[in-house]
Amino acid sequence: MGPLAGIKIVEMGGIGPGPFAAMLLADMGAEVIRLDRTEAVDLGLKSDPRFNLLHRSRRSVALDLKRAEGVEAALRLIAAADAVIEGFRPGVMERLGLGPDVCLARNPKLVYGRMTGWGQDGPLAQAAGHDINYISLVGVLHSIGRSGGGPVPPLNLVGDFGGGALYLVSGVLAALLESARSGKGQVVDAAMVDGAASLMTPFFGLRAAGLWRDQRGDNFLDTGAPWYEVYETKDGSHVSIGAIEVRFYAELLKRIGVDPASLPPQNDRAGWPKIRARLKEVFRTKTREEWRALLEGSDACFAPILSLAEVAAHPHNQARGTFVEVDGVVQPAPAPRFSRTPSKIQSGPAEPGQHTEAALKDWGFSAAEVAALKAAKVIG
Repeated sequence: MGPLAGIKIVEMGGIGPGPFAAMLLADMGAEVIRLDRTEAVDLGLKSDPRFNLLHRSRRSVALDLKRAEGVEAALRLIAAADAVIEGFRPGVMERLGLGPDVCLARNPKLVYGRMTGWGQDGPLAQAAGHDINYISLVGVLHSIGRSGGGPVPPLNLVGDFGGGALYLVSGVLAALLESARSGKGQVVDAAMVDGAASLMTPFFGLRAAGLWRDQRGDNFLDTGAPWYEVYETKDGSHVSIGAIEVRFYAELLKRIGVDPASLPPQNDRAGWPKIRARLKEVFRTKTREEWRALLEGSDACFAPILSLAEVAAHPHNQARGTFVEVDGVVQPAPAPRFSRTPSKIQSGPAEPGQHTEAALKDWGFSAAEVAALKAAKVIG
């Protein structure tokens, strides 16, 4: 099942965007083996593996990479793989003896996917950081927030998962296509600063054209415009409006009962405060569900703002199967969708080392070799 069926990938165990990238590849059908430490790392999270959703769809092998036997076992797995992905700081894989040169010497067709925050080189390459830091450096965080207020971090979606994991996945897939033609592997360098900057491409174009200002909350997509905004409803809930186009804005005003002649023109910046004040007033007259009944499914570009607890019950999400339940845990279904080779959640999240012996045997290790590694405590 899945378009990547038959592709074998070794994932170097990590946290956050690395596991997310591996999850996407595994959901699409790749056989992914996650190499975990033999000793568990306490992140202060719930111990029940069912909740570590980024570990779904693949098996875990616990391997001691501080031992020469563990490194050799990892190299054997990598030699049998189409790709390896890792998310350590620059130089860590080299110090382990698993750098690109060593791995490509064993497997010349290997796609070696690397993901870091700052990149493999540059003055900040060795510095610690997180999503909030990476998106600060490339203009993303500065651009998000309300007028008169400070920057608002957009969870850790733009750097870690958008600029990091998704660019790593797209790079690995592109390199796998090229490797199938050339017979040669290569290194994919996915840096979160690069990916987050890439996501900002349209805004750099708008700014160069004089259509975007550096002031937060002053533009048509950052809540500066009253017709691309969030409004509170009578019951204290909220709804979103995205009526950018003239005809959609006209549809919105018609459905909420506001005469366009009573407001300034849509794109008159000087009139935006008056439009916003009127829309705030109107949206407070009905509950979120009443606005849903009036606006949902229309060209007014409307949606109710739902919590994580509410999303699975929405009729549109139910109709599309956007959320599924695995082992009693509601979670997003695989995306994107394929008409002939559908993706699938292959299994729930694995505990570290849960499949060590079976996975090693499936990947070419003999029973005697597995027993020897176990006796030497190289595997767990």
